[in-house]
Amino acid sequence: MNDTSTNQRPISIRPTAVAGSFYPKDASQLNTMLDKYLALEAVDIDPPKAIIAPHAGYIYSGQTAASIYSIVGKLKSQINRVVLLGPTHRVYVKGIALASNTHFATPLGNIPVDTAILSELENNYPYVQFLDAAHEQEHSLEVHLPFLQKILDDITLIPILVGDAEPEQVAALLNELWGGDETLIVISSDLSHFLDYETACKTDSETTQLIEHFEYNKIGSSQACGCMPLRGLLKLAQNKNMSIQTLDLCNSGDTAGSKDRVVGYGAYALFENRILNKDDKKFVFDVIHKSIEQGLNTGNAYKAETKNVAQNIKENYAVFITLKLNGQLRGCIGTTEAHMSLIDAVAQYAYAAAFSDPRFKPLTADEYKQVDISLSILTPAVPLPFNDEQDLLNKLRPEIDGLIISKNHARATFLPVVWESIKDPKQFLDELKRKAGIKASDSPDKAWRYTAEYYS
Repeated sequence: MNDTSTNQRPISIRPTAVAGSFYPKDASQLNTMLDKYLALEAVDIDPPKAIIAPHAGYIYSGQTAASIYSIVGKLKSQINRVVLLGPTHRVYVKGIALASNTHFATPLGNIPVDTAILSELENNYPYVQFLDAAHEQEHSLEVHLPFLQKILDDITLIPILVGDAEPEQVAALLNELWGGDETLIVISSDLSHFLDYETACKTDSETTQLIEHFEYNKIGSSQACGCMPLRGLLKLAQNKNMSIQTLDLCNSGDTAGSKDRVVGYGAYALFENRILNKDDKKFVFDVIHKSIEQGLNTGNAYKAETKNVAQNIKENYAVFITLKLNGQLRGCIGTTEAHMSLIDAVAQYAYAAAFSDPRFKPLTADEYKQVDISLSILTPAVPLPFNDEQDLLNKLRPEIDGLIISKNHARATFLPVVWESIKDPKQFLDELKRKAGIKASDSPDKAWRYTAEYYS
């Protein structure tokens, strides 16, 4: 496996703690068991962005875990990064615990850890700490590793244990690590513990309904031992307008245990409701590039052919096209009003961002060779009523909201992506007021918010 993610640290391997008890220690036996579980026919659904899967001994929960991992395996050529969050069972942790190891071991081999990003998390979030003691004997992450090794090619791991932490804290961390199609989010959690069979079935069914409706604040440790990471994912998923599907729900009484004291297991898939699929994105970015190239060659925007275009690309959307050169803004033009089809909008605003942004000179051919291009597709802006400026600040959702403000004839917007460089809501609003030409001492008269999907 590729070890570049260890960032030149001396190799330090976190050894297996539960091989031989939760799953076979012998690699051949482990492979045979995984093959058996994964061989059962998978549900025919699109591969998810995030999953929730159990972490008990394989004879108890392995088939439930396999029900979701067999679907994730469809993304074998795509996923090379796994963000794995689980609860702490043995060591109390205030906040979130990271491991200093460069690799996590299983009988199937060693998985490299992205130590550089873990160091960044520890530096940037006060509730995140390195605590190897929490990881040494913890099984909630380890039992997922053989499944991941079996279904995916070489991966880099980001292993995180969530202790006593708020959903908002976990959601912020997950959002930081969200990535794109190359990243899979895995939440490790069993459901109810040590109830009789009938009570467990009822309890786990109720918990599943809470999960399916993103009611994260109603899920506690009696419903799911991994409630802390689970709640954080569900909060973020709700903010991202994701959808969820339950794939399996059972308990140890259905598998290898007695029915007097059972543990519940569920498998859940979470999906990003993306406007553009892979083929749509390729087509749209082809139009963006043709519009800029035609602008360089003729001085005019490209007019896209729409005869055989997918219907969703013909729908009206509000879009922005952003150009960056060496990480710095080089042009950004768009609209918050959905007044033209997506395909026409990207052609027009790609040309405008390259050649008509009044803050920059027209893009040159040499710059075009190096420029990074991103597309933002906006949801409809909705009014955000507020009593005063402090009330507006309290209602802002950092890293989620795009914001439009106005006062008299002054008006301006910041896309949600601006939160990447401006973390503080007060600074976010102050900079937006400055952009709009509103005095720092004045409050906006009106505000609207929206969210956005990003493609690059």
